[in-house]
Amino acid sequence: MAEVHAMLEAHGRQGVLKLDFDRRVVDAAADYLGDEDGGIGFIYSGWAQAALPHKRLPDDAPWQVRTDRVSLLVEPGRKTRPDGSLEWIGVPYGSRARLIMLYLQSEAIRTNSREIELGRSLRAWLGRMGISPGGKSIKDVREQAERITRCRLTFEVQQAGRSALVQQLIVDKALFTEDADSGGSQFLERTKLSETFFDQLRRHPVPIEESAIRAINRHSMALDIYCWLAYRLHVLPSPLQVSWKALHAQFGTGIRRLDHFRETFTEQLALATAVYPAAKIDIKPMGLVLSPSSPPVAARKTVVAFPGEAASRQSPQKKAG
Repeated sequence: MAEVHAMLEAHGRQGVLKLDFDRRVVDAAADYLGDEDGGIGFIYSGWAQAALPHKRLPDDAPWQVRTDRVSLLVEPGRKTRPDGSLEWIGVPYGSRARLIMLYLQSEAIRTNSREIELGRSLRAWLGRMGISPGGKSIKDVREQAERITRCRLTFEVQQAGRSALVQQLIVDKALFTEDADSGGSQFLERTKLSETFFDQLRRHPVPIEESAIRAINRHSMALDIYCWLAYRLHVLPSPLQVSWKALHAQFGTGIRRLDHFRETFTEQLALATAVYPAAKIDIKPMGLVLSPSSPPVAARKTVVAFPGEAASRQSPQKKAG
């Protein structure tokens, strides 16, 4: 899966674009390899095994993902209209929702606090992730922020014979406020993760590279696959087969036909591995074969420091495979 990285080192972006490679994959790999920003993000391991929908659902529809290892239920929230009636808001979806969630979780781990700075800090981070601070992009971000604020999630993860349950709102305080003077909704200066969600995040953080997220920031399934591989590959004791049926259950909810899912998943897997050169994956007729691989943050000692502890932090070094 690392062929494109070797070709880029040998021939450069323009040279590889003349060959039989998907331009999106070439651009993602080249952007990632050329990105010198060593930022590290974190997500809760549950999100690496089950994620939000890729496309908008009916506003009153819940979202559910069930696999052998994890069950995720996201229930949409409601708000009161000016006339007193209730309005469904809908569950968060797409790449923007994932980026907001990544920011909230990364900041919580970085500061070891449920209190998260928003306002200029969030806008600056979204800018670093390649999201324009104005126009339709920020409107989409605000819509997803409202959905995240109001939805309720239930996570149940089975691991080593034990079950971890998160059943809570994601945040205890809205991510935004209505500001009549500025003519629209504005992000608050601070928000707070729910205690249950923060506790599970502290116990089970998965480190990922911000440069990888930046290179595939518009592709929600590729983001999900990258996070899954970051969580899964480096702990494998031996090669593991994963069937198309299992992959469809985890990533393909909303795609009815398995053959359509296989085509879409294969394209998105190529994007995910374009920003994870160390990933050792083979595509087989039965599904995937995952082999033990270095984590994406391979050159860094990822130690999350909590009160009374010291953290060892080093910048990651990119290798082409």
